[in-house]
Amino acid sequence: MDRVPRTATVAITAITALAWLAAVLSGYTDRAAIMMGFIPARFSGMVSVSPAVPAFLTPLSATLVHAGLYHVGFNMLMFLWCGAQVERVLGKTGLITLYLVGAYASALLQWSVNPASVTPMIGASGAISAVVGAFALSFGRARAFSTNLRVNRWINVVWLMIAWIVLQVMMGWLAGGQGYLLATPAHIGGFAAGLLLQRPLLLFHYRKA
Repeated sequence: MDRVPRTATVAITAITALAWLAAVLSGYTDRAAIMMGFIPARFSGMVSVSPAVPAFLTPLSATLVHAGLYHVGFNMLMFLWCGAQVERVLGKTGLITLYLVGAYASALLQWSVNPASVTPMIGASGAISAVVGAFALSFGRARAFSTNLRVNRWINVVWLMIAWIVLQVMMGWLAGGQGYLLATPAHIGGFAAGLLLQRPLLLFHYRKA
């Protein structure tokens, strides 16, 4: 049994959880969403926020801000489960690449849908979606919906994506609709990035094997 600790998974989880806890204890949860959240209109140059994280970095800083305990708790549990498995296959570099690219892919797709929105998009679910997408390709067990194994595999991938989005919508509902954006296009963007990167990262990780 592989007992090597998944250092990148644990580190990202710890940093995200501590950032959320610090915002809660300091009473700056709402302010953190404005200063660190991804605001499409700000990314478009239509509005300005000061003081705030530079707009081009907000797809990353938004992953550190969450709407509540249910939101951050579920996201981190999902990331720990999928991230540890993906890191085992793709390595630390592969996992970090997925997370970073997923954060930007999710933000950019959300921006393309509504570039004038002033609602902050927060949460790590877009970045995690990329990890979930890579997990689906790496470990998904396709049921026999048809005689074509490739078709069965992609049905399984699409099903996992839908389930992930539905769960995120439920997390948004549990968070109480506090005026933050927990966006479906962002989840799709991150998930698609994970699907596209899984094989290149796998080949890169085992290039010397």
